Amino acid sequence: MIRNAVLHLENEQPLVGDLYRLPEPTDVGLLCTNVRTLDGRRPVFIDDVGSAFFFPYRVIRFIEIPAGAASTVGDDAFDAATSGVTPQPSDGQDLDLELDEEFLRRVKAI
Repeated sequence: MIRNAVLHLENEQPLVGDLYRLPEPTDVGLLCTNVRTLDGRRPVFIDDVGSAFFFPYRVIRFIEIPAGAASTVGDDAFDAATSGVTPQPSDGQDLDLELDEEFLRRVKAI
């Protein structure tokens, strides 16, 4: 079981769910359980959170699988690819972006 995978669906807010296994190239959709919103609430279209849900890949933009989550499945290739991966600044840019005060002022004025 892969816990807390984030499903980014087309034209919808992201959902969090528990996957039964890692997706494979031959799959046509994603089977998961314990589907909820990012803040932990039950989406309005779900009657029973404990049910199994099938999302066709055509409605999924991408899936976020937390680093180390696949270790429960035993996928060494996934764990090796995601272990210790942190974004590195390029060309001397800082990862912490500061908000432009002028931009914030214009947004507040709207």
